[in-house]
Amino acid sequence: MKKIAIIGDRFMLPEVFRDKVVEACGDGLEIRLLEMPWPDEPMEHGYAVEGMDGLKEYMGRPDEIVAFIGDAEILITQLAPVSRGMLAQMPDLKLIAVSRGGPVNIDMAAAREAGVLVVNTPGRNASAVAEFTLGAILAETRLIRTGHEALRKGDWRGDLYRADRTGRELSEMTVGVVGYGNIGTKVVRLLRAFGTKVLVHDPYVQLSAEDRNAGVEHVSFDDLLARSDLVTLHPRVTEETKNMMNAEAFSKMKPGAVFVNTARGPLCDYEALHAALTDGRLSAAMLETFAVEPVPADWPLLQLPNVTLTPHIAGASVRTVTYAAEMAAEEVRRYLAGLPPVNPC
Repeated sequence: MKKIAIIGDRFMLPEVFRDKVVEACGDGLEIRLLEMPWPDEPMEHGYAVEGMDGLKEYMGRPDEIVAFIGDAEILITQLAPVSRGMLAQMPDLKLIAVSRGGPVNIDMAAAREAGVLVVNTPGRNASAVAEFTLGAILAETRLIRTGHEALRKGDWRGDLYRADRTGRELSEMTVGVVGYGNIGTKVVRLLRAFGTKVLVHDPYVQLSAEDRNAGVEHVSFDDLLARSDLVTLHPRVTEETKNMMNAEAFSKMKPGAVFVNTARGPLCDYEALHAALTDGRLSAAMLETFAVEPVPADWPLLQLPNVTLTPHIAGASVRTVTYAAEMAAEEVRRYLAGLPPVNPC
């Protein structure tokens, strides 16, 4: 009987993992469950804990995790850490299914050396983030946040109907989408439904024939910045993309443009963004992710009236939970059947 350890949390519920595994693989498995308290309690980062170098965005004490996994051959988790030292204590472990886009909580080099296969669930929250991005864009372009905040303060902003102050429809705007991966492609598809002129920058991919035929343009970064009424970020964080939105980039954007970041905090220089929002270069911004989370209470961007902020929730949806669990369960099914994985890391 194969032994499976499932370490979930209060988002990726361990019971959902279990149910999807049973649905995909049938009975006859010994499954044990553990629930971690995230997001009600914060995650750890490897640089803060001895012996967890290279790991980030994880939750769980190594000794407790090792004791729980024990002699299990398969681990399914979102946040449980697996370090080199931990792997040495779990010789029976052969498969780790991580229900996230990247296995940042796993020491991949150590796993390879130990012969442990690691799989993940890329695109698990792509639809959720894409939908959220459209909501973020509309909140800024149609002055939803502006009107809401004024009305909560008792101020009826009838002046927002003035032609020189009212919002703009996406059908009359040019939107620049930086990054054309799982999320970026979905954002482009949604924008097209609004009749938006869409520009895409991603030097590593080509546009789909459908998008090309719909008039989507693949352009340079500088061209996208210069022509877009709104810029939305969707690339991964790499050495090339860190702080790609810096003072120079903001200076190249159209006066009065809007900036949206529902991707990752390190993509943006927030001091430079603050300057662009206060000197009038940009009209507004919507920020969902930050370089430091949670953000400090005295963070300057929290004080600006032309910024909408949310606490890194774009990928949080019920469908994200079930879809990620289904992807992980399919990897387990394939492993048990002796088939190659779909998403090896």
